Amino acid sequence: MGMAGYTVALMMIGVIISPCLYGKELSDHQEIKVQRLLKRLNKHALISIKSEDGDIIDCVPIHSQPAFNHPLLRNHTIQMRPSFIPESTSTHITKKINATQAWNKSGRCPKNTVPIRRIKKEDILRSKSIANFGKKMMTPGILLYGSSSVHQDDPSKGHEYAVMNAMNGLYFGTQFSVNIWKPQVQIRDEFSLAQTWLSSGGGTTLNTIEAGLQVYPGKYGDDNIRLFVYWTADGYQNTGCYNTDCSGFVQRSSLVTVGGAYTTVSEYNGNQYELAMLIWKDSGNWWYG
Repeated sequence: MGMAGYTVALMMIGVIISPCLYGKELSDHQEIKVQRLLKRLNKHALISIKSEDGDIIDCVPIHSQPAFNHPLLRNHTIQMRPSFIPESTSTHITKKINATQAWNKSGRCPKNTVPIRRIKKEDILRSKSIANFGKKMMTPGILLYGSSSVHQDDPSKGHEYAVMNAMNGLYFGTQFSVNIWKPQVQIRDEFSLAQTWLSSGGGTTLNTIEAGLQVYPGKYGDDNIRLFVYWTADGYQNTGCYNTDCSGFVQRSSLVTVGGAYTTVSEYNGNQYELAMLIWKDSGNWWYG
């Protein structure tokens, strides 16, 4: 994703209703495709950690992670550290507590390995199809920015959101902090999120880099609040996915994993937990930290 000019946005999603679940009955051919996908995504781990939220976190050698399935990354040299980290100019003082992911309570990954949330067969079956696993299912009629929209034939299905953005500039990053709450979703196919979003282009040439927190039972099978990233290089058509559900996102941290859950959340009139997110470009690579 080698774009120079970006639009920056912060988005709060209220309600999104996604398509129906994938059928539970699999043909032999479909079963083979599911097993192949699981084998491609779940790499050999030096150790595996069982998290209190039910996730299994595999500590995978950094050079063996799923990102390197991508043809363009097979000879990629990992930039182990950025050459610089942008400093915030904000004068805001916070009393919030920095959050840690649930799996950290059960162990740590060894040196030179990265934590990867293990994909299970049930995760794939919750997708509309095997081919669409990990991809966003865009609601018809929804634009990148604009008014909320709903289906005319079913007002319960739609997309309600609030967005703050800066457009028509030359941007090389974005930073925001989000208070970690656990929003309630009423039905399985509904989700709620807060994210930051870098975008460039439009239509089938739309490039985005996205990161935030979401509650999404239709994807993860529970109502935990989870860290996510997403990217696309062609307007959500063929490229990109959530987290490590396809090749492309290179995991570098040994303490935080995309898709990982937070089980300690903020309480009204109680402790407040915060997650700071920074996306910036350095030496041709886009970093999230």
